Amino acid sequence: MSIKTLPQGPAGHPLLGTLRDFQRDQLAFYASCAHDYGDVVPTRFGPVRVLLIYHPDAIEEVLVTRSRDFVKSPGVRVLRPLLGEGLLRSEGSVWLRQRRLVQPAFHRQRLADYGEIMTAYTERRLVDWKDCQVVDVHAEMMALTLEIVAKTLFDADVSNQTGSVGHAANVLSEHFGARLRSFRLLPHWVPTPANLRSAQAIRRLDQVIYGMIATRRSSGEDRGDLLSILLHAQDADDGTGMTDRQVRDEAMTLFMAGHETTAVALSWTWYLLGQHPQVEARVAEEVRAVLGGRAPAMADLPNLTYTARVVTESMRLYSPVYVMGRQAARPTEVAGYPVARNVVVVMPTWIVHRDARWFDEPEAFRPERWADERARPLPRFAYFPFGGGPRQCIGNAFAMMEAVLVLATIAQRCRLTLLPGQRVTPTPYVTLRPEPGIRMVVARR
Repeated sequence: MSIKTLPQGPAGHPLLGTLRDFQRDQLAFYASCAHDYGDVVPTRFGPVRVLLIYHPDAIEEVLVTRSRDFVKSPGVRVLRPLLGEGLLRSEGSVWLRQRRLVQPAFHRQRLADYGEIMTAYTERRLVDWKDCQVVDVHAEMMALTLEIVAKTLFDADVSNQTGSVGHAANVLSEHFGARLRSFRLLPHWVPTPANLRSAQAIRRLDQVIYGMIATRRSSGEDRGDLLSILLHAQDADDGTGMTDRQVRDEAMTLFMAGHETTAVALSWTWYLLGQHPQVEARVAEEVRAVLGGRAPAMADLPNLTYTARVVTESMRLYSPVYVMGRQAARPTEVAGYPVARNVVVVMPTWIVHRDARWFDEPEAFRPERWADERARPLPRFAYFPFGGGPRQCIGNAFAMMEAVLVLATIAQRCRLTLLPGQRVTPTPYVTLRPEPGIRMVVARR
């Protein structure tokens, strides 16, 4: 097949390209490019050449069939001060070794044990929710998922630290969100006010992670969790173990990614349920019928089908990872078009998930669309909240189980309604956060 000439894209400013439009409203920029130019859109952010792609087949090429031609995008490299050289950022043989090392922590039998913790911690948080109380469900979900990931993967209770850790996570989300939007910020080591706040937040998180590592090393105990797996890992060639810094990088990656994305997904799910009381009522009815008043467990997931579809549909409309990127490591092609080395390929989940070619009434919240007979005709990458290919999110089953169990546990005990008069805006930081939060009124069942 002959290589096609790249199609036209937005010209933009002679020096900045379309960077200003991108910075002004990232989600609107992705939408306008798709509307005006189609499925493959070349553009430029300052000196950086960018290729926006919107068709599932082209996305599959990047993530699966030609995955070896790409590395993680510069946006992921921006996260180095926080994540170090952990699983999200590593490449090649180092990444493969780390992936194989971490994988046992997400095996099915471990997930069953995690399910009990997810439910117990959710019920513990609900004790403080009073009838007619107004809660910010985004803040609540962030605190809850933080506690859950700390207990499940590191066997640590951080419930007395969620305030300070949550504040640090918010500072970093805003800081790195700004860095992802800009190509002109000073390096992270320059002592600007923003960089100093970020460094302080990272130090706070390091206190938590290194504290977990020190406690476990001193005990020498193997609890079979992720932290024990990391601490007892040995190099196949020379038998050396991981340094505290290496363990820290892996732990920080899963600690941060493992709570923020799920918290954001749950927050948007409650927001959508608040707008669609008939869907919320159907979830509550399914939970009553399946559980009969007892706590949910992993074994109940096959019967909580509608609840799972609600989560799936929520992540279609408000995928926490609203865009994915890769950078070409060598000259290649996508959709028959040439892709030069160092070109950044951007795949906006936000747009693809709302494409009328793949979804009827794409802006509508319709969980029933995910019934098996309706979901089958979808192209493989018309829906990809967890990515795909070799670098697919390692915790996708963990995240889905957590979201469904937390949703079922809360729906069994409470009904949440949106406080009138508030405006919630999808805001692209590192994840797609609801700004300035989601205030909902608690009605105990």
